[in-house]
Amino acid sequence: MLISASGLSKVKDSLKEKIFFGQEPSTELIAILTVYFVQGILGLARLAVSFFFKDELGLSPAEVSSLLGIVALPWIIKPVFGFVSDGLPIFGYRRRPYLVLSGILGAISWVSMATVVHTPMAAVGAIALGSLSVAVSDVIVDSLVVERARVESQADAGSLQSLCWGTSAFGGLITAYFSGWLLEHFTTRTVFLITATFPLIVSFIAWFITEVPVSKTDNSQAFANWSSVNTQIKQLRQAIAQRTIWLPTAFIFLWQATPTADAAFFFFTTNELGFEPEFLGRVRLVTSIASLVGVWIFQRFLKGVSFRVIFGWSTLLSAVLGMSMLLLVTHTNRSLGIDDRWFSLGDSLVLTVMGQIAYMPVLVLAARLCPPGVEATLFALLMSVSNLASLASYQMGAILMRWFGISQNNFDLLWLLVVITNLSTLLPLPFLSWLPAKEEITAASGQPAIAPDATNDKEIGQTLLPNLSELVPSSLRQEPVEEPAE
Repeated sequence: MLISASGLSKVKDSLKEKIFFGQEPSTELIAILTVYFVQGILGLARLAVSFFFKDELGLSPAEVSSLLGIVALPWIIKPVFGFVSDGLPIFGYRRRPYLVLSGILGAISWVSMATVVHTPMAAVGAIALGSLSVAVSDVIVDSLVVERARVESQADAGSLQSLCWGTSAFGGLITAYFSGWLLEHFTTRTVFLITATFPLIVSFIAWFITEVPVSKTDNSQAFANWSSVNTQIKQLRQAIAQRTIWLPTAFIFLWQATPTADAAFFFFTTNELGFEPEFLGRVRLVTSIASLVGVWIFQRFLKGVSFRVIFGWSTLLSAVLGMSMLLLVTHTNRSLGIDDRWFSLGDSLVLTVMGQIAYMPVLVLAARLCPPGVEATLFALLMSVSNLASLASYQMGAILMRWFGISQNNFDLLWLLVVITNLSTLLPLPFLSWLPAKEEITAASGQPAIAPDATNDKEIGQTLLPNLSELVPSSLRQEPVEEPAE
């Protein structure tokens, strides 16, 4: 019996270390991870949205790129949601009610797509409502993660972020293949209706979030009146005025604001190469697995590596590897005896791993930067800069597509678009010095930095930002080669 109990304890500890990255699997942590998991599951509608725009609404690649930028607007105003959540409790609660409302809004948006949407503007409105739903829930769980991450030891830095985004990637993995398979057997509207059930999970799981009503907490942390809200605004001003915040923010904006060819590639792979939805579902499955691999590589090998090194090398390698798409758009891969489908799968796998590795340290930096009391607002403010950059990326991509005459069936100058979009990603490299040289920089709260090998629970101020997964809302994210490549 004692041996069995000891063995069970070892299994428990092993699961905690291997599956939860050392985090205690409490009910609240499971609830938080469920919200991220649902964000990944919403990827079930990604392909359906793309085909809906292309086939049912008859939009061009440039128009699709423009619309993808527009529906990301709720992510740009994420600070507003953080401000409201931190400063205006509902029935004394700052987290639970907003999660419940976000789930309801998400369900309404996808039911609308399944029933009453018949025009591009109506589609933009419905999908933007879905974006709003995910953005609100994302702000809430991000703030909960930040609160936990702030007391992580340096040895565990990034573990919680890795766990959360790994969970989101796993959710995408679960639905990746089925996003294409369902389109082979059902209409896009049926897929939208199925997707509408998932946001309701967020509304249900919200009740498992541990939260004490504001009226019962210490007055220094309560935001029940406008006086405390004003204090919150002052804290934000003090934080964003520091060079350790706005310089890295500017770098990340430049890093993500370069033009994208995603929409053009989706049309190319479906109209020119003839990739059917089921195969695109397989591609999504591969990229979802690649995302998990990227999370694991960062967690296992790269947590202690300089941010400059990670950003610099990942950007350089991604640009070089991205040029391989020239082989596909010029059909050179066929001359080399490489089938279009195998080439797409391999290229997608490598580029996704590289993107995830570049993205993970950003979450660590942004989370540990936030001072207590304004976690949701400041974290959302930092992330919104990333989303503003992505909007610029999609709009510049749309402009280039129009200039080059790329349409539903004209891909003559797609090779030039590939060259420009890949080379433009190198433009921020001269500004790598805007990132912190190493992780032990002075915290925004004014606390001293600690050494890399310290194990105490002091805060480490790190910097900044972008969430590559938020280039477009979670329910709309385009995967490489489905619309290659981020």
